[in-house]
Formats: sequence, structure tokens, C-alpha cells
Amino acid sequence: MVIKNLSYSYSAGNKAVDDLSLQVEQGSFVSIVGHNGSGKSTLAKLIVGLLRANSGEIIVDGVQLEDKSLNDIRKKIAIVFQNPDNQFIGSTVEDDIAFGLENRQIPSEEMPEIIKKYATYVKMEDYLKKEPTYLSGGQKQRVAIAGALALKPEILILDEATAMIDAKGKREIFLTIKHMRKDNPDLTIISITHEVEEALLSDRVIVMEKGKAVCSGSPLEVFANKEIREKYKLQAPFLISLKEELKDAGFDVDNLNDIKEVVNYLCR
Repeated sequence: MVIKNLSYSYSAGNKAVDDLSLQVEQGSFVSIVGHNGSGKSTLAKLIVGLLRANSGEIIVDGVQLEDKSLNDIRKKIAIVFQNPDNQFIGSTVEDDIAFGLENRQIPSEEMPEIIKKYATYVKMEDYLKKEPTYLSGGQKQRVAIAGALALKPEILILDEATAMIDAKGKREIFLTIKHMRKDNPDLTIISITHEVEEALLSDRVIVMEKGKAVCSGSPLEVFANKEIREKYKLQAPFLISLKEELKDAGFDVDNLNDIKEVVNYLCR
């Protein structure tokens, strides 16, 4: 996906996205971070065609997003929003996953196998007949992800998908993301997030500020840079904070890239 000089304003003179250009490679996992009002969620809505840009281009799989290509491009993209209650449409888990398949006019005789496959994928196969009132926030989000993956998108957008769920639910979603990456190497994931621990799972982090992409790099490059964190008010992931404290205490931890490596180093 390529975005060129994209701009969008909710009101005159107030640009939510301002001349933004970026490229997302197929099969990559990109996290877009920034404080509230930086333009992250607006960008997600522009990509899926829920908003129309004032100027610029969005190109998906070589095709420019415009009125005549909108339906075809939407078939390549799925999005999971932040509120698990607002996007649970079916009366049961099974019905909710089926909803998108029905919209795509998938033959009814094919649906049960597809539903079971993706419910199993997110470890919700035992809840197919359950109503949403019996599910936690994390479980509802996993159902939303199952419904999105059942459509076999090329690009999955997670728009603050962990913002309204508890710590246990967040861990469930993080594990699901790891699972998706392992089993779907060609799936492109774009995560709009405040969760720095989630961003640490990605290949690349893009920081947005006032509608612009102000810096980009690997998670360690971005979050280990104190100047960037302070300038854009980003929280340090636990791994980065731990490494900084250990380094201040005289330990050589620069080349350690995950918690397991740090633990092994300290236990030597």
C-alpha cells in the first residue's frame, strides 16, 4: 500500500491528516502511534474509504482508491475497531462471524466450515452459540478478528483494538496477533494503537503528530530514543525501561532485544 500526499480536514483550516506520505510493504506489521488527535484513526478511515480525502492518493495493490474502485479495494481490507460492543452485530458468536460472509455472498453451505475454522483460530470455537453478554471484551475482540480474517483480507487494520479491554484481554489479542503473523506471512497488519507493548511486536513504528508522519523506524529504534519519546510524549515499553535501568547500573544490555534475552543475561 502506498499513500501519497494525503490530506483531510474535518473543518476549514484544521487538517487531521496533513500531506502524509508513507508505504507499507506486503506482509509487514506496522504500528502507527501518537497521542489523541494526531490523525491515526482518521488515517484508518481514509484507507478503508469511510472518509474521502481532500487531496492525495491511496494505492492498494497497484489500484488507486476512488469511487469506481472502492468496492474492490474494500474486499482486500478488513478493519477491527476499538469498541468491542459496537461491532458485535450477530446474536451469537457464530452469527457475528457469519455476518461478513453473508455480505460477501458466500454460499450458505460453505459458511459453517469457514466459521469454525476462524473461531478455532482465535480460540473461540467453544463459544459459537454464546451471546455477546456472556463474553469478555477480549473475547469479543477475538470474535471481531475472526470475522475479519474469515473474509481473507490482504490488509488487516486494527484501529485501537485493545483500547477498551482489560489487561487479560490485551494479552489475548497480543497472542492472536503473534499467531496471525506466524500463520499468515503475506497478511499486512496496520495497528493504530496507544499500546506500546503491542507496537513492540511490529516490524516498523510510525509516529504521527498533527496529521503528519514525523518519524519512522523499528520499535527499538523509536522507543529507545529518549528524545523522540519526550518530544512526542510516548511511553517506553517495559523492555526499553528495563534496559535503560540496567544500563544505568552498569550492565551491557545494548544487544538484547527481548525479555527472554535479558533474563538469560542476568542469570548467567
